[in-house]
Amino acid sequence: MIGFRRHSSHRSRSLPTLRCARLLHGQRVAALLLVVTGATPAPATNEDASSTTPSFQEGDVLSMDDISKLKPFLPEQVWDNRDFFFYEGMQLEIGPTMYDYSPADAYKAATERYKGEARIGPDGSLENFTAGQPFPTEEIDCLGDPLAGVKIMWSHNYQWRGTGAHASFFYSYWDRGEQLPLYYEGFARGINLSNRVEPQYEATGGSIFRSEKRKSASGPEVEAPFDARGIVLLTYRYRSSDGPPADAKNDDTWVYVPTLRRVRRISTAQRTDAVAGTDFTMDDLFSFNGIVPQYEWTCLGEHQLIAPMNTKVKAYPFEKDHNFGPYGLSFANDRWEMRDTFLVRMVPKNDDHPYSRKDIYIDKQTLTALYSFAYDQKHELWKVITHNKRWTENHDLTGNWYPGWEGVPEPRDLIIVSDMIINVQTGTGNRIEFWDRRGAPFTSKGKIRRFLDVGRLTKGR
Repeated sequence: MIGFRRHSSHRSRSLPTLRCARLLHGQRVAALLLVVTGATPAPATNEDASSTTPSFQEGDVLSMDDISKLKPFLPEQVWDNRDFFFYEGMQLEIGPTMYDYSPADAYKAATERYKGEARIGPDGSLENFTAGQPFPTEEIDCLGDPLAGVKIMWSHNYQWRGTGAHASFFYSYWDRGEQLPLYYEGFARGINLSNRVEPQYEATGGSIFRSEKRKSASGPEVEAPFDARGIVLLTYRYRSSDGPPADAKNDDTWVYVPTLRRVRRISTAQRTDAVAGTDFTMDDLFSFNGIVPQYEWTCLGEHQLIAPMNTKVKAYPFEKDHNFGPYGLSFANDRWEMRDTFLVRMVPKNDDHPYSRKDIYIDKQTLTALYSFAYDQKHELWKVITHNKRWTENHDLTGNWYPGWEGVPEPRDLIIVSDMIINVQTGTGNRIEFWDRRGAPFTSKGKIRRFLDVGRLTKGR
């Protein structure tokens, strides 16, 4: 069994001080903004995974008695904390090995059109990038190129995700198997304003609007609980965030609090604070949701792993009673697949960062994260982050839940639909669900302009 020890300094890390206590609700929800829309110890990895033949095959269903078969293909951090992930009664289905989740044709065409133009600039910045995948995976030399890590993360940053995000969300907090009263439920949208791959935006360099300085915009609208209902947020991320940190503009976030009947601006310069009362930060979403040049990146190796991939589950908002295990934080009752990955290490450039490092396994084909492991300043494992995903071509779950659009008739998007964040030091964690997430665009530029207008926050939807 796992022994838990309390690290109160981690749990109590505060958000920027706001005069009104109700703004804490907005700060906590801010972590969901894009849901939708020196020397360190050697990494704990499974060095034999790539050379081991699996003792399972597609179609097998594994129970708790069979999990030893998975060990060679799991990061050691997952195996060492397996009580969180695997449990009696689970039905883990083995899916296909290295299934083809290649992106939409428009994304592949943009990658080919601008191939060789993007380059790494000062302090890990990205220069001369227009659209598509900045650095094709087949050209990455993980161990031979000192810039391989940052190239992978820029490709992760610009992985194919449709045009942004559109989803219902449910965020819950768990303490050693007990769901606590702290939760948020609502709706969120996001849009990529620049670096678009559709042919109709080629004339504007991939931007929806000419001379666009924003990279994306996103924000949730909270519907429950009652005391948070009506909170609306809007965040801009700027194109300058691709540049050196000294030249980058931090995100801007505005929140409308109904009890105040006014819009307040929130500082998001420090995205690494723990969201009040929980175990994750804004930058932990999708394993990494931060600004790439604010970190050092190193590619540590290539590994073959098994992970949740193309879900069979219809959880929130389709079904609200799916079994996520005794801790409420497991994807074991679903389909898992073998994948080729890069292992990339993130080391913060900011000495005040709560993490000493984070190790992230990135799927080589889709550039999405499979697992990540955050370490505290004592270099002890602190958080394990996992994800589930849904393939747009899998229509057997909810029908055509993610339709195509002009320039992208087939979205071909392996989209993250849930994050699990587990604090292995305390036994607490968070489940963030958005199983209906899709990346189809707004239906008109007028609706985009309305979404981007800070003034609309006071008027609701």
